Amino acid sequence: MIIDTHCHLDDARYNDDLDTVLENAKQKGVEKFIIPGADPESLERAVEIAEQYADVYFAVGVHPYDAKNYDRAYLEKFVQHEKCVAIGECGLDYFRLPETQEEVEAEKRLQKEVFIDQIEWAKALKKPLIVHIRESSADCLEILETYAGEEGGVLHCYNADESLLKLAEKNFYYGIGGVLTFKNARKLINVYPKIPQEKLLIETDAPYLTPHPHRGERNEPAFTTIVADKMCELSEMSRCEMETLTSLNAARLFRI
Repeated sequence: MIIDTHCHLDDARYNDDLDTVLENAKQKGVEKFIIPGADPESLERAVEIAEQYADVYFAVGVHPYDAKNYDRAYLEKFVQHEKCVAIGECGLDYFRLPETQEEVEAEKRLQKEVFIDQIEWAKALKKPLIVHIRESSADCLEILETYAGEEGGVLHCYNADESLLKLAEKNFYYGIGGVLTFKNARKLINVYPKIPQEKLLIETDAPYLTPHPHRGERNEPAFTTIVADKMCELSEMSRCEMETLTSLNAARLFRI
């Protein structure tokens, strides 16, 4: 069994064929799915999907790009739902920042405030975090080392920064997706063997980051099998061993 620990099934690109997408995944051995909370506007759709499909779960949170729309009071309406397994996708993303230094500082300050509040919230609820880190490793590491609780979480789409490996000691896992199959993935391929095997998770980030050889197509959970095959190659494990390992890891972290 494979658990896709990060797939945006609430994305509008699945509105017309979600049943087919999930059935395709099931045919490939993908049996559980977690929808991260990224945009508050699509959260109700994520809950609706989780209620419709027994093997779909969701998280509640706000992506750093939507930090200005963070409203914990609104999100609290969903966090006690029995299918809510985590807080996030939260974190820091410095890839697209404003032009002036003043605006940059204000944006970073807002992202940090919203990130820390979601960490504190997860700690109070005793739920794991789903963490988004893009060009912000040093700040994220400092914040997580300072504020994260014992529930830990997952570094979604792990960016191969070796400094973040120390977070394994704080019960953080490492989400591995289609990037591992990219032609320019040498850094991640080199760092991958250093990740503790008991901290490995499989994800797609569907509909984004489609693995090779399907680049340019819409990503979907069925493609976790391609990621799993590459992980098997690098870990010198069989598919059965890899699926068992990562599924147990995901079940332990998210309690599903």
